[in-house]
Amino acid sequence: MSAAVRAGLREALQAGATALQLELSAAQIDQLLDYLELLQKWNKVYNLTAVRDPAEMLTHHLLDSLAVIAPLRRHTQGRAVRLLDVGSGGGLPGVVVAICCPEIDVSCVDTVAKKAAFVQQVAVSLRLANLHGLHTRVETLRAEQGGGYDVVCARAFASLADFVQWSRAALRPGGVWLAMKGKHPTDEIAALPPWAEVFHVEPLQVPGLRAERCIVWLRPLT
Repeated sequence: MSAAVRAGLREALQAGATALQLELSAAQIDQLLDYLELLQKWNKVYNLTAVRDPAEMLTHHLLDSLAVIAPLRRHTQGRAVRLLDVGSGGGLPGVVVAICCPEIDVSCVDTVAKKAAFVQQVAVSLRLANLHGLHTRVETLRAEQGGGYDVVCARAFASLADFVQWSRAALRPGGVWLAMKGKHPTDEIAALPPWAEVFHVEPLQVPGLRAERCIVWLRPLT
């Protein structure tokens, strides 16, 4: 990536963060851009995302993931919590959360070994001690084994019913699910199991993205 391209991306990223009312340090902006470069570099070999253009990656991946930061912070209230990003792929939104919220310990789980390895490489390259790549199925994770997770999130991973079913055992008592969706998923909500409750659907505005986005917040009833 040339210096001119990076400078343009930096300007767009800073403008997007401002529009999302996020105060990011210069170091965090640099880490996000470094992550974007790593994603672009590894994508040539590992096919981490269908999006190839850096400017499009910025909007569709970085800014889309940054849109969840303010709602997540409102939920956690600055507490040191554990977050599991299910079906993380190239680390979205998990890597972005780890960069912007150093108090949150983030694990990105994926069934594809090369994607988990990429997240591990990002953690090493960007010196993110709070970021971990896990190569396993989310169904194998149990709260009693590793302490469980306070927030289990997913971005374009599966239906809400499958998401909560597969990750239920990884959730700590009192934990919540955070599902990033496009349009309000009325049909998916209606298909949820009786032990999962939607307690808030939060619309998102992603700078530069002309598409509907929302967060579906859920919790177990038992």
